[in-house]
Amino acid sequence: MKQFFKFNHENNFTPTCLKLTWFILLSLPAFLYLNHVQEPIFLTLFSVFLFVMFKTYFISSSPPIYLVDYSCLKPPNYWRVPFSSFLEHSRIVHSLDQESVDFLSKVLISSGQSQMTYIPPALHYIPPKSTHEEANKEAQTILFTVFQDLLTKTQLTPQEIDIIIVNCSGFCPSPSLSSIIINRFSMREDVKSFNITGMGCSASALAVDMAKNLLKVHKNSNAVIVSTEILSNGWYAGKERSMMILNCLFRSGGAAVLITNKSSAKRVSKYKLLYSQRTQAAYDDIAYNSAIREEDSEGNIGVTLRKDVLHVAGELLRTNFQTLGSSILPLEEKIRYGFSIFRKKFIDKSVELYVPNFRKVIQHYCLPTSGKSVIMEIGKKMKLKDEEIEAALMTLHRFGNQSSSSLWYELAYMEAKERVKEGERVLQLGMGTGPKCISLVWECNKTIVGEAHKGPWADSIYSYPL
Repeated sequence: MKQFFKFNHENNFTPTCLKLTWFILLSLPAFLYLNHVQEPIFLTLFSVFLFVMFKTYFISSSPPIYLVDYSCLKPPNYWRVPFSSFLEHSRIVHSLDQESVDFLSKVLISSGQSQMTYIPPALHYIPPKSTHEEANKEAQTILFTVFQDLLTKTQLTPQEIDIIIVNCSGFCPSPSLSSIIINRFSMREDVKSFNITGMGCSASALAVDMAKNLLKVHKNSNAVIVSTEILSNGWYAGKERSMMILNCLFRSGGAAVLITNKSSAKRVSKYKLLYSQRTQAAYDDIAYNSAIREEDSEGNIGVTLRKDVLHVAGELLRTNFQTLGSSILPLEEKIRYGFSIFRKKFIDKSVELYVPNFRKVIQHYCLPTSGKSVIMEIGKKMKLKDEEIEAALMTLHRFGNQSSSSLWYELAYMEAKERVKEGERVLQLGMGTGPKCISLVWECNKTIVGEAHKGPWADSIYSYPL
């Protein structure tokens, strides 16, 4: 595979140069003839036609974006945190009364996660070691592991990477996380590095959209996206219930993804990016404050989840799908949706808007793993079948909510089950604080087999679905 990602600028632009040569050879005789007969109207129209054709096929067109491969972290077994250990730990550390312990227990059980999820070693101590040093250790363990595994899978060297994007919402050290990776793997001096923070569970999908735009400018390039959430310094140490919820939900994980615009990657890549769509609602005060990091009455920092967070997420999802649907849905679904808008606005305001059937164009779904109730509600709104929300539910059960990297564990689940076939489409849906929503649509380049004994699901895939 390595040979396909070597620097090879000449070969990469040969097809474009060849097309341009034929374009000139075919157009020049017609242009000279019209100029000879002195027909100004036809000459003008032909010139406009040439300009439009040239702009469409040689200037505006962007190279395809391919997802070559990705790697997901399987945390060590000693990071595992059973419910009993978590509850006993929380009771001792926070001096909680029985009513608060019962509340945490109810959240854990209803969340949809199992006893096999993971938290970093720093949070196993009493009291937790929520220090910058411990957060750095956790970051290096996760980032270095998934990055090296990706290099091994793709047979790339660090020097062959042109762009690196690292996302982590709550931990932002200096030097940055991207600099830590560049230093550790001795990457090139001209590698373009970016750090994304504060984007929550949407960050990995957002990073793909960001890389897509960068690859429009930087031709013949490889981009690596590394996604994680560092928990060592994110533990909420107070007693506010609306802030304690995330202690129960967020768990350790990480992923590294290689995407490229090199034409040679088509033969070895798993997917091709068809669409990416970003929407947000930060302009609205209610939406903005629905999930926000702040101090409680005693000065402890945590993330408050307010009661309207699900409503906000639903509205954001609807807005995102309106735009996405205009690009990928068949005409029949667009007409039905447009008619339902007209009916609701001018005929009967009490009727519900028609929900377009995305299942006609998308076969597989990676949904936010924010909780079992959230997954079920999104599935209901999108009219998905049980098997179509299975990857999200099983990822939540096995690994918990791993923030933005969860999308790649879901994709790994479907690949391990050998469900993704050539030509089928996969939707990845990232939703995070801000709030913001990013949807990605990938097309599978080849039927994916032989993944059951690889990656994070190697020791448990045959136990699922439950």
